[in-house]
Amino acid sequence: MERKTLNLEAIDVKFDAARPGFFSGYASKFGGVDSYGDTILPGAYKKTLKKRSRPIQLRWNHWGPVIGKWLKTEEDEQGLYVEGELTPGHSVAQDVYASLKHGAVTGLSIGFRPVQINDHGDGRRDLKEIDLIEISVVESPADLAAQIGDVKSAIDQAQSLKEIEAFLRDAGGFSRADAVTLVARIKSLARGEREPELKTAEIAGLFQHFQFPQL
Repeated sequence: MERKTLNLEAIDVKFDAARPGFFSGYASKFGGVDSYGDTILPGAYKKTLKKRSRPIQLRWNHWGPVIGKWLKTEEDEQGLYVEGELTPGHSVAQDVYASLKHGAVTGLSIGFRPVQINDHGDGRRDLKEIDLIEISVVESPADLAAQIGDVKSAIDQAQSLKEIEAFLRDAGGFSRADAVTLVARIKSLARGEREPELKTAEIAGLFQHFQFPQL
């Protein structure tokens, strides 16, 4: 699954004082070229928004808990317009709402799978159709390479299996069972490598498996 993040300045986020927990804005906009060289084209969301068997979930940082619900998700001439409501009384949702209003979080990020792509062959892609998985409120731009670096650093400095598991649970939102499984897999890969460090691609593959909920 891939991710795209828009900062608060770009999503036109708005709040309604009469409706605590409500906010609206754009989870994605058309036409721009992002840091990955991708451009999302108009029409990319039309099929995925129709006849869904499950609702699009509103999550915290992709791998965090469901913190509310999307009241509206529709494609217009600018991009993917959304209206969301954070769950009243939910401790994480309340913190997220306060951070959104304060401008302390980065914005919104979509989790998706590409369906139809025009690959230019030079690192640029036009995304003509995508399968939307979820939309998250995020605290910082999604960067898998940075997350891998954080985990590798923690592994290098950790003195025990428990320290690594604790890092994955606290920083990555992993369950205890997933943290144990991932650490065991990393150790298995490490024993099979000739080089002292794991290959980034292999760790990335593990994160793709564990990090995101399958809807």
